Amino acid sequence: MSSSLRLARTAFPEREDKSTSAPDRWALGLASKVRRWLATPAAREVARFAAALENQTPALHALGDDDLRQQLRRDAVAATRDLDEAALRRVLLLAGEAARRTLGMQPYPAQLFGAMTLLCGRLAEMQTGEGKTLTAGLAACVAALAGVPVHVVTVNDYLAGRDAEHLQPLYAFAGLQVGVVRHGVERHDRLAAYAADITYCTNKELVFDYLRDRVAARGRASAAQLRARRLFGDNAAALLLRGLHFAIIDEADSILIDEARTPLILAEKAGVMDYAAALPQALALAAQLLPEEHYVIDPARRELRLTDAGRDEAARRCAGLGAPWPAAHAREHLLVQALRATHLFKRDQQYLVDAENKVQIIDEYTGRVLPGRSWEQGLHQMIETKEAVELSEQTQTLARITYQRFFCRYLRLAGMTGTAREMAGELAATYRLETVAVPTHRPSARLRLRDRLCADEAAKWDEVARFVDERHRAGQPVLVGTRSLAASEALSRVLDGYRLPHAVLNARQDAEEAAIIARAGLAGAVTVATNMAGRGTDISLGPDIAAGGGLCVVLTEFHESPRIDRQLIGRCARQGDPGTAVAIVSLDDELFRQHGDAELKMLRWAHGAQPDAAALWLGRTRSAAQSRAEAMHARTRRDTLKQDRNLDQMLSISGTPV
Repeated sequence: MSSSLRLARTAFPEREDKSTSAPDRWALGLASKVRRWLATPAAREVARFAAALENQTPALHALGDDDLRQQLRRDAVAATRDLDEAALRRVLLLAGEAARRTLGMQPYPAQLFGAMTLLCGRLAEMQTGEGKTLTAGLAACVAALAGVPVHVVTVNDYLAGRDAEHLQPLYAFAGLQVGVVRHGVERHDRLAAYAADITYCTNKELVFDYLRDRVAARGRASAAQLRARRLFGDNAAALLLRGLHFAIIDEADSILIDEARTPLILAEKAGVMDYAAALPQALALAAQLLPEEHYVIDPARRELRLTDAGRDEAARRCAGLGAPWPAAHAREHLLVQALRATHLFKRDQQYLVDAENKVQIIDEYTGRVLPGRSWEQGLHQMIETKEAVELSEQTQTLARITYQRFFCRYLRLAGMTGTAREMAGELAATYRLETVAVPTHRPSARLRLRDRLCADEAAKWDEVARFVDERHRAGQPVLVGTRSLAASEALSRVLDGYRLPHAVLNARQDAEEAAIIARAGLAGAVTVATNMAGRGTDISLGPDIAAGGGLCVVLTEFHESPRIDRQLIGRCARQGDPGTAVAIVSLDDELFRQHGDAELKMLRWAHGAQPDAAALWLGRTRSAAQSRAEAMHARTRRDTLKQDRNLDQMLSISGTPV
């Protein structure tokens, strides 16, 4: 059993950041597999909870509210001190009774086992629709009652606010305070939110607040240093966070794996950009260069480099121009950024231009706008020049950190997701986070239809529209998932041509998200959405919808990770309800273009000559392409972590590193 979960009493409690060698990572991954083989089967643990629940329910119901609160607090302290399985079962049954009284929800045995998994510092793989919100709430309640500050981390502001509000009655019953940190919240409100017993926040807001604290404290300061600075009025006296005690990460594979490819960089505005007049010149010059001859693009990695011929051509064309063009380094940097802005960053895919005529980054994993964020090294200003909008100020880096390094600093780390099995080894090796599969409460009733393959995007949209029209006429609600804002709006135009009423949920409609999701399960509703309607979204079925087949989900393009596909499909057939899922894709989809290789050639042949073999080759091509993409992203994560550690070591000679 894991070590005790106790309140650390240092100036800023966090785990020491230690580098892990490749052999150590391999050993950790192997040890995790061995522990999973030797562990008590999860079904047996769930059965123990079921038996305990059946035996103790009358006594639990007979407890008065005050007695329940007293026992809950007393047992929470004892259970988290020793993390004994029997003690954890007792306290979680009490927490479950509190949830029944306050939320009208009796936790299932699987949810109680999931909460115990979290308290033990593991990752609970719970299938979509199995009630992860309540599972996290039970674990957070028990840990907070033991005096441990808890951070419940999720992927967006909407889910953070929704879950905190939903569980507020349970926490209030237990005498716990709950805070929510959203984007745009002022500093004094953040201080209050982090001072609460339980804080709901997004991963990005949490990490940036941590970096702000480290900058304010000038590194990882000791308790004595902080007290000395407070005597002289230093702003480090009011750190936002109280330390990194216990984190429960919702959608853990998205945060710890998918988003770990890019470090988070805290920057401040540094005035008007130098040589702003050179930006349109760089874009004009980039338009004159030839692909392959002057530059080479790797769209899968989103990388671009100049060839020797490209450098020579740039020097020749820039001869006679003023600063900064004579300097080779500055010239080539400007030109590469101009080429990247032109070829790798597309409007309504990687970014949008909002109503205020500002360039806003779109998070590729969630489909949401990242307000206040910008690309570094002049790329953001180059894209603004391309879009002919007002230039923002250039930025200066203050601190940076990767998710791998940040979350490993928690004294106790736990997580939940419906899609972790493929990444269990990396989660164990990088975060020392063991994955435990939690059995479903009810068998799945999802009907997966045969995948459909179209020749090109236009044919795909027509096929999707015909399928949606058929389901709409039958009164079945339909959720159509697309990979980008541009794709969602392209499909919307096709549906308009079919006179199909529908709602669109993408980064332009984020303010209407709750209302759109509330209507998505009603009879005949058609919702076209980006990844905003993927992870964490619970679409409630309207009256008689279950009898008519439940929600129908249409996947219009495979993602680079099969986990994201499963998350979208998981919006239907939740908690034993019926549901239908189908994939309608095309040969020119991005995944196939970038990672299809030899399998794509066979798929094209089969689609044209052997339709019966096309389904087989579609599965093979998708699997091979996603495997290549996942392997490439795993290398990127390793390189990002290595680069971050190397940079930290170089900077440490001039002060305390972050």
